[in-house]
Amino acid sequence: MGKYRIRVATGDSLLAGSSNLVQLWLVGEHGEKDLGKILRPIRIREVQLEVEVSLYLGRLLLVKLRKHKSLVGFDWFCKWIAVQGPGTQGEAFFPCYRWVQGNEIICLPEGTARTVRDDPQNQFKKHREKELEERRKVYRWGFWKEGLILPIAGNTQWDLPRNERFLEDKDLDFSLSLAKVLKDLALKGSLDLTNSVRRLEDFNKVFPQGKTPLAERVRNCWKDDALFGYQFLNGANPMLLRRSTSLPSRLVLPPEMEDLKTQLEKELQTGSLFEADFSLLDGVKPNVIIFKQQYVAAPLVMLKLQPDGRLLPMVIQLQPPRNGCPPPVLFLPSDPPMAWLLAKTWVRSSDFQLHQLQSHLLRGHLIAEVISVATMRSLPSLHPIYKLLIPHFRYTMEINVLARSNLVSKWGIFDLVVSTGSGGHVDILQRATAGLTYRSFCPPDDLADRGLLDVKSSLYGQDALRLWGVISRYVEKMVSLFYKSDGAVKDDPELQAWCREITETGLQGAQDRGFPISLESRAQLCHFITMCIFTCTGQHASTHQGQLDWYSWIPNGPCTMQKPPPISKDVTEKDIVDSLPSLHQARTQKTFIKFLGRRQPVMVALGQHKENYFSDPGPQAVLKQFQEELAALDKEIEVRNAGLDLPYEYLRPSMVENSVTI
Repeated sequence: MGKYRIRVATGDSLLAGSSNLVQLWLVGEHGEKDLGKILRPIRIREVQLEVEVSLYLGRLLLVKLRKHKSLVGFDWFCKWIAVQGPGTQGEAFFPCYRWVQGNEIICLPEGTARTVRDDPQNQFKKHREKELEERRKVYRWGFWKEGLILPIAGNTQWDLPRNERFLEDKDLDFSLSLAKVLKDLALKGSLDLTNSVRRLEDFNKVFPQGKTPLAERVRNCWKDDALFGYQFLNGANPMLLRRSTSLPSRLVLPPEMEDLKTQLEKELQTGSLFEADFSLLDGVKPNVIIFKQQYVAAPLVMLKLQPDGRLLPMVIQLQPPRNGCPPPVLFLPSDPPMAWLLAKTWVRSSDFQLHQLQSHLLRGHLIAEVISVATMRSLPSLHPIYKLLIPHFRYTMEINVLARSNLVSKWGIFDLVVSTGSGGHVDILQRATAGLTYRSFCPPDDLADRGLLDVKSSLYGQDALRLWGVISRYVEKMVSLFYKSDGAVKDDPELQAWCREITETGLQGAQDRGFPISLESRAQLCHFITMCIFTCTGQHASTHQGQLDWYSWIPNGPCTMQKPPPISKDVTEKDIVDSLPSLHQARTQKTFIKFLGRRQPVMVALGQHKENYFSDPGPQAVLKQFQEELAALDKEIEVRNAGLDLPYEYLRPSMVENSVTI
């Protein structure tokens, strides 16, 4: 016989509580005790109970709970349950952090992380197996488009498991903000249909109020070659630039450009020649918007890195050469200003396409979804890697379902205003998916492969390496707590199943591109987990946060082009204006860039999640060290930025969200 003190914590959101009665069981090494319907978790953050138990339960293994509905069932969000009593050696902690629905029995294991190997008496074996069996029924792989990685099953947010849905504060902010921007777009956008853009300055009509300082700088300096080149290093899409190892075969230099060839070869020899190749866009079918044909190009840009760190364009080729056709026109900085500006504008529009589809949607959102679904299907809540990763999946599934159903769906935003909409965007995603490599998701490898490791003016590169290093050390310390040898990694069946689920199933057989199908050592495991966390946090942040800065001034990132690429250098400002989006298209682009690019009021910064999935002190100490390292890196970047003409903040830990939520 003994007395147990039980504390029950309810979520903080408005609708987290429930008026339904909850039945509790305590399950220990020596028995189980039904405590009856002793809890009514109305909206009080923490409830404390005391109960007498006539049976000695020993060390507590599980708390079971079941919500009983009366006339109406109200879901309850349970954060955790803590129990102190005979055999608990202090207070036993049982993390939950999920909705309790219906009347099924939910089992909460004590929060000490355990692999299969850490459970020699198989006390949790049945629980692990049953939990995964039930999860696989709820977290099912879906299908979106042929040739793409797999999403969660479900066409709308209502099809998702309740635990993957937005909580009220996020849902309210998202819904109200979206309703406001759609109302503004409807009111102002209808007038745009009767107004046309006659001068470049007319795009000021849609330049957002409350603009960022960098957006203002872009508007004033978007014609400058230095700012054009800077964006490949530190703009919204820093993933395309690479150091040239030879002159691209597609670059056809006519005899009269022998001087240019000599200059390019000189830069090549000194290692200062770089390229941005948009060949992924070659042959993509362009959109037709309101019965008007749109256009897509596949540019190649050759740039030189100056000793002062500036990256300056040397030549632009807007289309690859075609058999039986004259060589494509090459545009140079020495060309007439309007011709050179139009060529650069075409590059910026092409970058908009690859940024949004390849770098942002695919490499950020969709890969994070694969990792999250595979984790829910393969790792039980007791597993240390589950506990390590779960905070980095918050809201990812719902935001991705919303993207597929509103942005890149039939009649979605891409179809309405983007030149690669109405099917072209799917073609691009399929091509980009076929080229996904494991190394490209790991900044040390990716930057080395692209020849950017020693480029000091690549602030993205510097910060990505430093943030990767902080995450890597965090992961290594966590892994060392639970895996004492390489053999422990190889012998973990749940871990191996998780790895296969990501590579073979979610990524549709990506092992031929370097993704592992098994984990053979602690070092390999740490590298893989670091990739997972960086993808869900830093990788997404680096391609998400710059949108408002770089695309608010429409000519710097046009969502579409309405005239074909120029084939001569006889260009006027009118030719540029006529090529750019209409005022209505521009306002739609600005509206959604502003909505999606704004700082989220319910944002959780990297490493700052409040959920405590580990009850053991070791992981908690490692998380605290991680937070301290993140704070130190944040301060270093702040000091560095104070001395820069153009601060780079997209990978400041305080600006990086803990998961893909927008």
